[in-house]
Amino acid sequence: MIKILINKERLVYDEFEFKCVIGKNGKVKKKKEGDKKTPVGTFSLGNLFYRYDRKNKPETKLKCIRIMKNMGWCDDPKSKKLYNKLIKINKKTKVSYEKLFRNNSIYDYLIPINYNTKERKLGKGSAIFLHVTKNFKKTQGCVALQQNDFLILAKIIDKNTKIKIL
Repeated sequence: MIKILINKERLVYDEFEFKCVIGKNGKVKKKKEGDKKTPVGTFSLGNLFYRYDRKNKPETKLKCIRIMKNMGWCDDPKSKKLYNKLIKINKKTKVSYEKLFRNNSIYDYLIPINYNTKERKLGKGSAIFLHVTKNFKKTQGCVALQQNDFLILAKIIDKNTKIKIL
């Protein structure tokens, strides 16, 4: 069942409607790594990650995972084993990745959008998240909401919620 709909920088869930932002270069059906576009389609959602050192665990039916300093999301299309997966990072990490424990607040809360996650295709895009924004600055391909709107949405969705990006 499709519950979240994103169209024209609006995220709609039942009677709730939130302003959101998407990728700097718009939306696309055939996403490529680094194109700064948000993928079009219907996707399931992952667990909710949060910065436990800055934020309280949110009220949600989703499984919550604390973001630790050593967490990253592999965006390296040369890594067949790790591409588009959550990884542990350290000084010896040889793949490129999106750091989840950031100085800015965009990943204080995030939910992975399960795009290119089941049958991963190298170079077709990675690290597509639903995350927070303060200024509605366009993203690298993710969907971003203001924190209060994100927390409202987190309360009302569950593991069966699907997101449809038009």
